[in-house]
Amino acid sequence: MSRIGRMPVAIPAGVDVKLDAANVITVKGPKGTLTEALHPNMKITVDGAVITVERPDDEKNNRSLHGLTRTLIANMVEGVVNGFKKELEINGVGYRAQKQGNQIVLDLGYSHKVFIDEEPGITLDVPDQNKIIVSGANKQRVGQIAAEIRGKRPPEPYLGKGIKYVDEHIRRKSGKAGK
Repeated sequence: MSRIGRMPVAIPAGVDVKLDAANVITVKGPKGTLTEALHPNMKITVDGAVITVERPDDEKNNRSLHGLTRTLIANMVEGVVNGFKKELEINGVGYRAQKQGNQIVLDLGYSHKVFIDEEPGITLDVPDQNKIIVSGANKQRVGQIAAEIRGKRPPEPYLGKGIKYVDEHIRRKSGKAGK
């Protein structure tokens, strides 16, 4: 039995959960509304303030979907209550970010500026010119947008220049040994 899959998901006060017949779950809370179509093999039940996920049998595919389905539901509930946040840090001489309207403008050493637009439900904040904060209710979209921003100029191992996550450690290389 999946240790993660059998744990119930508690529904906090102020969160509304609706389950359709085709395993389409809608979670509504103070930070927004999330909808996800889950695999039809999983048996999802909403009893009062608890969501439980069960699998029909011990087939390999169903075992792997059991924990995944429960985690997706838990992330949706967590997202509409608290939200998710990824922080990025920009290192390098002349590298900077600034917010203009609902997009951010990045100077990353290219001959042009890089523009990244906000999506509905995702906010991009620039508290200072070397920090970007991506926040929103959908954990998958927050992580994907943060990864796309990081991909514009990934950190390089010799000087450490580029965009990295705040908690990321870059393994540095020594460079040329000389004579």
